[in-house]
Amino acid sequence: MLGFIYRAIKGPTIPDRVIALDALGINLVALTALISIVLDTNAFLEVILLIGILAFIGTVAFSKFLEKGEVIENDRDR
Repeated sequence: MLGFIYRAIKGPTIPDRVIALDALGINLVALTALISIVLDTNAFLEVILLIGILAFIGTVAFSKFLEKGEVIENDRDR
Protein backbone atom coordinates (compact mmCIF):
# COMPACT_ATOMS: atom_id res chain seq x y z
CA MET A 1 0.00 0.00 0.00
CA LEU A 2 2.95 2.30 0.57
CA GLY A 3 3.89 1.86 -3.09
CA PHE A 4 0.41 2.93 -4.16
CA ILE A 5 0.52 5.96 -1.89
CA TYR A 6 3.91 6.91 -3.33
CA ARG A 7 2.59 6.49 -6.89
CA ALA A 8 -0.54 8.52 -6.10
CA ILE A 9 1.55 11.41 -4.78
CA LYS A 10 4.58 11.25 -7.07
CA GLY A 11 3.06 9.66 -10.21
CA PRO A 12 4.53 10.99 -13.43
CA THR A 13 1.13 11.27 -15.10
CA ILE A 14 -2.44 11.73 -13.94
CA PRO A 15 -3.59 8.30 -15.23
CA ASP A 16 -0.88 6.70 -13.08
CA ARG A 17 -2.28 8.53 -10.06
CA VAL A 18 -5.83 7.43 -10.87
CA ILE A 19 -4.77 3.79 -11.15
CA ALA A 20 -2.84 4.05 -7.88
CA LEU A 21 -5.87 5.50 -6.09
CA ASP A 22 -8.09 2.75 -7.50
CA ALA A 23 -5.65 0.07 -6.40
CA LEU A 24 -5.44 1.71 -2.98
CA GLY A 25 -9.24 1.52 -2.70
CA ILE A 26 -9.22 -2.15 -3.66
CA ASN A 27 -6.55 -2.86 -1.05
CA LEU A 28 -8.55 -1.01 1.59
CA VAL A 29 -11.57 -3.18 0.79
CA ALA A 30 -9.42 -6.32 1.07
CA LEU A 31 -7.82 -5.17 4.32
CA THR A 32 -11.20 -4.37 5.85
CA ALA A 33 -12.52 -7.77 4.74
CA LEU A 34 -9.54 -9.51 6.34
CA ILE A 35 -10.07 -7.61 9.58
CA SER A 36 -13.74 -8.62 9.49
CA ILE A 37 -12.77 -12.27 9.02
CA VAL A 38 -10.17 -12.20 11.80
CA LEU A 39 -12.57 -10.55 14.25
CA ASP A 40 -15.39 -12.89 13.12
CA THR A 41 -17.93 -10.10 12.77
CA ASN A 42 -20.28 -8.71 10.15
CA ALA A 43 -19.94 -5.15 11.41
CA PHE A 44 -17.48 -4.15 8.69
CA LEU A 45 -19.59 -5.22 5.72
CA GLU A 46 -21.16 -1.78 5.36
CA VAL A 47 -17.70 -0.21 5.51
CA ILE A 48 -16.52 -2.54 2.74
CA LEU A 49 -19.47 -1.53 0.55
CA LEU A 50 -18.92 2.16 1.25
CA ILE A 51 -15.22 2.02 0.40
CA GLY A 52 -15.96 0.07 -2.78
CA ILE A 53 -18.63 2.53 -3.92
CA LEU A 54 -16.44 5.54 -3.19
CA ALA A 55 -13.48 4.01 -5.02
CA PHE A 56 -15.66 3.24 -8.04
CA ILE A 57 -17.21 6.70 -8.17
CA GLY A 58 -13.79 8.31 -7.78
CA THR A 59 -12.33 6.26 -10.61
CA VAL A 60 -15.24 7.07 -12.91
CA ALA A 61 -15.06 10.79 -12.06
CA PHE A 62 -11.30 10.96 -12.66
CA SER A 63 -11.65 9.05 -15.94
CA LYS A 64 -14.38 11.37 -17.16
CA PHE A 65 -12.29 14.37 -16.16
CA LEU A 66 -9.32 13.01 -18.11
CA GLU A 67 -11.47 12.34 -21.17
CA LYS A 68 -13.58 15.49 -21.34
CA GLY A 69 -11.91 17.96 -18.99
CA GLU A 70 -14.94 18.27 -16.71
CA VAL A 71 -16.80 15.95 -14.40
CA ILE A 72 -20.31 17.41 -14.51
CA GLU A 73 -21.57 18.76 -17.81
CA ASN A 74 -23.92 21.70 -17.46
CA ASP A 75 -24.94 21.93 -21.12
CA ARG A 76 -26.86 19.00 -22.49
CA ASP A 77 -27.49 18.37 -26.17
CA ARG A 78 -31.22 18.58 -26.79
